[in-house]
Amino acid sequence: MSKPVVTIRYCVDCRWMLRAQWYQGELLQTFADDLGGVLLVPSRGGMFRVLVGEVTVWNRKTDDGFPEIAELKRRVRDLVAPEKSLGHTDRAGQR
Repeated sequence: MSKPVVTIRYCVDCRWMLRAQWYQGELLQTFADDLGGVLLVPSRGGMFRVLVGEVTVWNRKTDDGFPEIAELKRRVRDLVAPEKSLGHTDRAGQR
């Protein structure tokens, strides 16, 4: 069974590549055994969207900006490894 791939579509005109790379590194570090990879896809038009497979987990336009890394990890975890503990990130989200 193949592992899910996260796709981060980011606007090159807005210069969001470094942000996309940072999210990519954080997700690969946290979900090294759970993901098939994190793909960066250059886009235009203010796009910043994170997908797991075909499921959008964050859309800058509808989710009002960029995600905090803890929230993004929770959303990805809920789809790729629901049983996985995120340690202090989980505890911070329960306040």
